[in-house]
Amino acid sequence: MVPVEVAVQEVPVWPGTVIEPVPTTVDEIAGLVLAVPDVVRLHAGRFGEVATYLPGRRVTGVKLGDNSVEVHVVVGGRVPVRETAQLIHAAVATLVATPVHVYVEDIAAA
Repeated sequence: MVPVEVAVQEVPVWPGTVIEPVPTTVDEIAGLVLAVPDVVRLHAGRFGEVATYLPGRRVTGVKLGDNSVEVHVVVGGRVPVRETAQLIHAAVATLVATPVHVYVEDIAAA
């Protein structure tokens, strides 16, 4: 074998800063949704299927998927339902990069 010399080039140092993505937890989403005016509570869906499962517990009303986030709520009916749904959507969309789907499951009795 004949040794072959390989020229090593110096790699320039990148002057920027890497910003790590901030993970969004389902608890943060749930808290944000519950803070929207006229939201009474989160709703588990017709058959209780809407939830995010965590070790030892589940958060009902928020379903985090790979391609979307579902939020199911009960509203008070004091504000137009569409307005409340838009506020929920806008609030959650600030936390996640996937599409947000808001479902108003019920209007609470006064």
